[in-house]
Amino acid sequence: MAKAKTQFICQNCGTVHTRWVGKCDGCGEWNTIVEEDPMGGIGAGPGKTPKKGRPVTLTSLSGEIEEAPRIPTGLSELDRATGGGFVRGSAVLIGGDPGIGKSTLLMQAAAALARKGHRIVYVSGEEAVAQVRLRAQRLDAADTDVLLAAETNVEDILATISEGKRPDLVIIDSIQTLWSDTADSAPGTVTQVRTGVQAMIRFAKQTGATMVLVGHVTKEGQIAGPRVVEHMVDAVLYFEGDRGHHYRILRTVKNRFGPTDEIGVFEMSDRGLREVANPSELFLGERNEKAPGAAVFAGMEGTRPVLVEVQALVAATALGTPRRAVVGWDSSRLAMILAVLEAHCGVRLGQHDVYLNVAGGYKINEPAADMAIASALVSSLAGVALPADCVYFGEISLSGAVRPVSHTGQRLKEAEKLGFSSAVLPASSVDLPKKGGRWSEIDSLTDLVARIAGAKLKSRQQQDDD
Repeated sequence: MAKAKTQFICQNCGTVHTRWVGKCDGCGEWNTIVEEDPMGGIGAGPGKTPKKGRPVTLTSLSGEIEEAPRIPTGLSELDRATGGGFVRGSAVLIGGDPGIGKSTLLMQAAAALARKGHRIVYVSGEEAVAQVRLRAQRLDAADTDVLLAAETNVEDILATISEGKRPDLVIIDSIQTLWSDTADSAPGTVTQVRTGVQAMIRFAKQTGATMVLVGHVTKEGQIAGPRVVEHMVDAVLYFEGDRGHHYRILRTVKNRFGPTDEIGVFEMSDRGLREVANPSELFLGERNEKAPGAAVFAGMEGTRPVLVEVQALVAATALGTPRRAVVGWDSSRLAMILAVLEAHCGVRLGQHDVYLNVAGGYKINEPAADMAIASALVSSLAGVALPADCVYFGEISLSGAVRPVSHTGQRLKEAEKLGFSSAVLPASSVDLPKKGGRWSEIDSLTDLVARIAGAKLKSRQQQDDD
């Protein structure tokens, strides 16, 4: 009798090993290897002779193109992140830390769609029916016709949602709790997650129902389970936020039917999530205009301009190696800005600790923040506050030159709308408004340092006169 074959699969990255080991060769994590049966589940070996396939119809690239029908939720921030609403027949994966508000957001979206007459099915694998009802009462969603079930078996879920009228939206909370009879492994393992997601996506494509899957994230911020899950679904959204702050950001990282750089901003309250139509006011709400080391950055998130305060603290160090602490920005890019300041501008920071923070817990991803970061660093070192009505943006190269960035006009219009009358921007910027405030165009980082040094000298002269 042939010996049964087994595989050892890492539950963190999905790497397959021929034997059990303590440390995974793929991701380097310890004690994540679990023995699983390769004969069951999607991607498994052949358990029996496969049947002969049938030919499919081939067509050409030319032809009529139909717009993907969407289901707008009525939550403008959620619709912005998804590109205008949920696409029928698509699979959407929403990930986030535990307790960040994923279930709250989806319950509010389900209630809004149910009020419009859509058939919504909410399947919870982590909470009992009574717990979900308590959340619905807190969110004023208990009076809606959302259909609720507490089940984790994949076959039972598919049999339930297949009966009667086709649902417009199915919410599975969460994919880590699903288990299938076709896979001989524990719930939450790579094989079970892959099998359950594949079955849900197949149902969505065959029936035209929208499938929303909730996924947990690891300590590195990645959705737990095999990365192939993110490749199978049509859209991947991350629900981000800091427990110390009351705002939440829904960020799109993959979308086959819309942009991949949009965000939706929400504010957490005791009545659920509230949409934030103007995030700039939220991030600038507690700004201290007279403090040195603070600069306002005019950034872009997709098609939306966002103004956020960048805070820097430069202090003399007593350590042999100065500290470099960064929150909300790339630490490698900070090291580059410090090197350019020292090499081309004569700003010596080798004997100083540098602390950088983006106010409100916001995370900046675009290089246009270089100018604001450099301004905050020089301002903190010189001990002089920057103008309260000025915004900064521009990319800094290794030669010290300031390079232009896109969407200049939108950044300036947003700044003007919030009361900022001046801006420091690259000299070769295009799309400048014909009428507006005072734009200071600079060619190199040296000009920026000279402006701040001149402001410090002027401040000292005023103090001497007084």
